[in-house]
Amino acid sequence: MNDIRKLAGQTVIYGFGTVVPRFLNYALLTPFYTRVLGLEQYGIVTELYAWMVLALVILTYGMETTYFRYAGKKAPAEKVYGTALISLFSTSLFFILAVSLFITPVSEFFGYGHHPEYIRMFAWIVAIDAFSAIPFAWLRNNNRAATFSIMKIINVAVTMITVFFFLKVAPALAEKGSTWIHKIYQADFQVGYVFVANLAGSALTLICLLPFILRIKPVFDRRLMAKMLSYSWPLLVGGIAGSLNEVLDKILLRRLIGGAEGLATVGLYGAGYKVGVLMSLFIQMYRFAAEPFFFEKAGNKDAKETYAVTMKFFVITALILFLVINLYIEALQIIIGPMFRESLIVVPIISMGYLLLGIFINQSIWYKVDDKTIYGAWITIIGTVVTVIVNVAFVPAYGYIAAAWAHVGCYLSMVLVSYMVGQKLYPIKYETGKILGYIALAVVLLAASKLLDGENKIVNIVVDTLLLMIFFAVAEIKDKFFTLLFKRER
Repeated sequence: MNDIRKLAGQTVIYGFGTVVPRFLNYALLTPFYTRVLGLEQYGIVTELYAWMVLALVILTYGMETTYFRYAGKKAPAEKVYGTALISLFSTSLFFILAVSLFITPVSEFFGYGHHPEYIRMFAWIVAIDAFSAIPFAWLRNNNRAATFSIMKIINVAVTMITVFFFLKVAPALAEKGSTWIHKIYQADFQVGYVFVANLAGSALTLICLLPFILRIKPVFDRRLMAKMLSYSWPLLVGGIAGSLNEVLDKILLRRLIGGAEGLATVGLYGAGYKVGVLMSLFIQMYRFAAEPFFFEKAGNKDAKETYAVTMKFFVITALILFLVINLYIEALQIIIGPMFRESLIVVPIISMGYLLLGIFINQSIWYKVDDKTIYGAWITIIGTVVTVIVNVAFVPAYGYIAAAWAHVGCYLSMVLVSYMVGQKLYPIKYETGKILGYIALAVVLLAASKLLDGENKIVNIVVDTLLLMIFFAVAEIKDKFFTLLFKRER
């Protein structure tokens, strides 16, 4: 139980670097964007950031996980760090040069031939963030969670300040007749300033990371790089498939529906998705803490028992968040503007999809610690196939609601395949029956909330709170969840 509390503590610390900045994004930037930008404009932001997720996975090519696996375990930590750093610098630089040289065809491919400047900024943001991945991994591996969090918060703070200036302050100054503002502000570049702000945040973060980048003499070991690539390439394949599972719906929606309507649908769906993605914030901060924790425990005799207990406590915690998000959706709807709120129907579906993704992340330890990352790639590809089939088959008829269900189908298929294969190659005695029972209970409680929903909002809140208390009580009675998690050691 000490291990679980340690993991919980690390998860909370990493939350300051992941959840807090992103919560500020949701609490401030998402309400701002969905009130300042129209459906089509927000569709541009949603689609290009979807492409950005995919590009970032390609440009990091699994080096983060590979660094954790090799640093100090299979090679000297400093040599692994230097090799990975130089490798990512080279590929990021090549990416910027390639996009710059072929900016016209690349912009047309993305559907923004009339705005190549969006794609130029897109390339710089992705390249900087990809290169920064290894310094951030070094901070995680050396238990510098607080520094990691501060860097992430700086990134978001700069982004927020910049975008508020260009989309709120600058237009007001221009209307008042200030002449100097026109030297740095153009009214018709509105959406472009979203990317300007992101680029400013990424650039300043890179500058802040320089002490950790320049701390060692750059050493590049070709033989070590070859070994690291042999470990990482399945992670890359799996990462590409995984990112497609996450963002392909936003990319396909525009093309399956077509025209301005398609882009507006992307914007509408993207807003509702943002609320559901609150679940992914927990998943992400948990992953940041769990990955090095799992590798650290891999050599222990009780490793499998630790992994099983971790899975159960993860599911209980994630389901509590799932219920909070969906039981109090009326309060959370303020995150997005009124014209986008019809898309809130996807929130329970998206949040359930991310719960399944979190379960898969816990399961994935069996192929990572056993150096069988190729299995992870194949499992994730199966999920991608499900994503493509559901989107292509059902989006034209059912719209973005089908895109949301594609996430559930994708991650459920990955969980099932990973469980079946993992139990043969690296068996872990998960409390499967109890985990399924908790998931069923959460779904039943949410359904009860919908059935009991009335016109009196105060009564609704009381009922929903009582339903949440039922889940708390079951978790405490069955597993002493709160007692064990918050118990102080003597």
